[in-house]
Amino acid sequence: MTIRVLAICGSLRQKSANKGMLRYAAANLPQGMQLTIADLGEVPFYNADISEKPAAVQTLLQQMADADALLFACPEYNYSLAPALKNALDWASREPGNALLSDKPAAIMGAGGGMGTSRAQYHLRQVCVYLNLHPLNQPEVFANAFAGGFDSDGNLLDTAVQDNIRKQLQALQDWHARLAR
Repeated sequence: MTIRVLAICGSLRQKSANKGMLRYAAANLPQGMQLTIADLGEVPFYNADISEKPAAVQTLLQQMADADALLFACPEYNYSLAPALKNALDWASREPGNALLSDKPAAIMGAGGGMGTSRAQYHLRQVCVYLNLHPLNQPEVFANAFAGGFDSDGNLLDTAVQDNIRKQLQALQDWHARLAR
């Protein structure tokens, strides 16, 4: 059985370290896992007055429906999660019965300043409680985006973080199997 993972990055920049972490993950998946990286660039802010979902929202929601698990790359903006990531979750949570998110396994990683993105990740975990998402507890993946672990294109160079991402992907695969019982 192949586990379909949807990766969602809170940064919209193509050369962001967080997108670099997801590119590394996509290239280093355990056997039996496939990963799609969502594009949030055209997803408008959630607004209940929008009666017909824009094409970018329809695509995102279909990707979430098809996913067996989620992988979040969570940048930290002002001690919290990035608006693009929160917005994607807000759109999905409005689907009837929270069917796109409820009971799905998830993993969280992030690259940012001195503490990585620890505060934002913990805030995202609070959001996951309300959405009934089941994030992995360990391994946690934090990276300092400004200490030489990424190149100028946002590609991950730090071997310790690379190792941690591979471990997290395997743990997500195991977590999915455990929750599916």
